[in-house]
Amino acid sequence: MELIIGLLIIAVGAFCQSSCYVPINKIKDWSWESYWIVQGVFAWLVLPFIGAMLAVTGGHSFFELFTQASVSSFNVWMTILFGVLWGVGGLTFGLSMRYLGVALGQSIALGTCAGLGTIMGPVLLNIFFPELDALSRLTFAVIMGVVVCLVGIAIIGVAGSMKSASLSEEEKKAAVKDFNFPKGLAIALLAGFMSGCFNVGLEFGKNIHFEDTPEIFQTLPATFLVTLGGFVTNAIYCFYQNQKNKTWGDYAKKAVWGNNLLFCLLAGALWYSQFFGLSLGKGFLTSSPTLMTLAFCILMAFNVIFSNVWGIILKEWKGCSQKTIAVLILGLIVLVISTFLPEMLK
Repeated sequence: MELIIGLLIIAVGAFCQSSCYVPINKIKDWSWESYWIVQGVFAWLVLPFIGAMLAVTGGHSFFELFTQASVSSFNVWMTILFGVLWGVGGLTFGLSMRYLGVALGQSIALGTCAGLGTIMGPVLLNIFFPELDALSRLTFAVIMGVVVCLVGIAIIGVAGSMKSASLSEEEKKAAVKDFNFPKGLAIALLAGFMSGCFNVGLEFGKNIHFEDTPEIFQTLPATFLVTLGGFVTNAIYCFYQNQKNKTWGDYAKKAVWGNNLLFCLLAGALWYSQFFGLSLGKGFLTSSPTLMTLAFCILMAFNVIFSNVWGIILKEWKGCSQKTIAVLILGLIVLVISTFLPEMLK
């Protein structure tokens, strides 16, 4: 029963994340770089900090999380470093939505992230800490799951190509204003690869908590460090774009600040819910080492499912042939199977 509860919590977090682009559509008179960094203040700084505070138990302070004897400064800085790298994925992730839409963009980016994130964590951890034998978690069943995951990504990519070929320019723009499949595909694959660094950061920071921190809150301090690093990357790029595009004036538009701040907060809260839910959900999965290893992959799979639900609601696949939709559904099914395959084969 606990395993079911854990999976349901992760699913709820994934649904929230997949919905985070809906409030962004309500933001008025701001350029992409302006609203992206403002929602990032909530998604990557404020809310992760509040979440990390839940891991602080009685008699301890927030900063003790990172300075206690059981936590090395190397692990702390590696967690932040992979957060900086993940930040590149976060930037390109947003751009993949711009060129492919919510459904296709998230499917390709998150599918790649699920597969590579699962592999990169143990591999890199083994390089720096071979005594932990992290590679032992990459069993034959897990590797097979990742391979099938990549097959699912390829099938979804075929569906996107079919969509691009079958629709007129007017139909493409009606569904996704800046639709560009080749450009969007390249960006989404890059986003997925770099986004996988999030799970690597969590691996390096998984011991950053107190001994008496409840299991459901134990990954939240590492989550804060990863998103902190990601915020730095995004802030540098967004402020550069503000300067390049002369959009600093967005922040001076007092008439829209109330509306935009509200929807940026909502978008940030929905986005952060996925990793808050991941931490809570993993607290119920401790009896299954396989599901613990796959928790990040499971989260990404749920994200893909719900992003496509939103894609249908937003009519991003309107006008496509039944064959194209069938290929898309096949890709999603394969992707979902890849997530649960290791548990079935163990």
